[in-house]
Amino acid sequence: MRDPEECPVIVDALRTPIGTVGGALRAISAGDLLAPVLAELADHCDAPIDEVVIGNIRGPGGNPARVATLAAGLDVATPAVTIDRQCGSGMAAIEYSVAMLSGPRQGFQIAGGTQSASTQPLTFWPAASPDDEPRQYFRAPFTDAGHADPEMGAAADLLSAEHGIGRERQDAYAARSHQRAVTSADAGAFAGELVPVGGLDRDERPRRGFTTQRLARFRPAFTPEGTATAANSCGVNDGAAAVLICDGRTAARRGLPGLRVLDAVTVGCDPERPGWGIVPAVQWLVERSGVHLDDVDLLDFNEAFAGQVLSCLDALGIDELRNCPQGGAIALGHPWAATGAVQLTRMFTQMVRHNTTGARLGLAAIAIGGGQGSAMLVEAV
Repeated sequence: MRDPEECPVIVDALRTPIGTVGGALRAISAGDLLAPVLAELADHCDAPIDEVVIGNIRGPGGNPARVATLAAGLDVATPAVTIDRQCGSGMAAIEYSVAMLSGPRQGFQIAGGTQSASTQPLTFWPAASPDDEPRQYFRAPFTDAGHADPEMGAAADLLSAEHGIGRERQDAYAARSHQRAVTSADAGAFAGELVPVGGLDRDERPRRGFTTQRLARFRPAFTPEGTATAANSCGVNDGAAAVLICDGRTAARRGLPGLRVLDAVTVGCDPERPGWGIVPAVQWLVERSGVHLDDVDLLDFNEAFAGQVLSCLDALGIDELRNCPQGGAIALGHPWAATGAVQLTRMFTQMVRHNTTGARLGLAAIAIGGGQGSAMLVEAV
């Protein structure tokens, strides 16, 4: 691992409230969700923004990062790029900026993600012949034809079955995620990181009163005998999040507090088990950094499905109670390309903005369709 003093530092992080698909943010495009976040971060920075790097999937095309950068009122000279690593796109954007700022390049960048599932365009395969109709598809292929390309929910059911994660344990985990998110929201834990948009100033998804007994009433959502349900899985959501990041020398010279990015890795795994990507990503990061998981103070492994994240936590020897102490994606929602940036924004709040526990090390990880996983290790400075 390189000299920590040379590692880029996240010096601010903001997000929109997370909306439910078809809910309060249903008419707001991916670019318009992101623009207020970019504008607020840029306003917090007294130096030019050198680049904007944004993750987005199934969006309108045309480089939404550039559209949002212009809409936010940033200088027209500020370049912007949109990248796609499916659910890992928001974290990939931050990883991209970290890589650029780890060399001789200095200055400030904004990196994150945006997702509007509510406004994403309808997509069709062209007709195979003049007599055929175009065929709509609801997600792009995650693999080539030579590999299994399961739906994420079905893949989560497979992981749960293989690792012995039963329905009752999944429901209890999901209920706790909602309870944690509601409690945290009531205590004002999210207030400093939220940029209201579309009249929405709170996350739509967290549910009061969710109990294991209530969740037990939900039927399997993906496979007939499966254990993943609509209640113990993440939602389909709209939202945006981004971080303001600079090189380590600039942060040290200016005395800026924040999250130093010690390391970031992305790996591949079996495409038939895409939710497993967290495990090899974390294992590689731990091996490369030399940090022991017991020394990490704050964990945020994306809660795509309760059975999936529990399988990963068990495999890594991590007590499930340690993950997402203020609630994760099962409660808050999973705005696909924005989620990795939401995770780092949540970490910034808990470790910098409101560090009441003395947390020093944080680890975020996310599994990715097609069989990949990303992990990022940060340190409060």
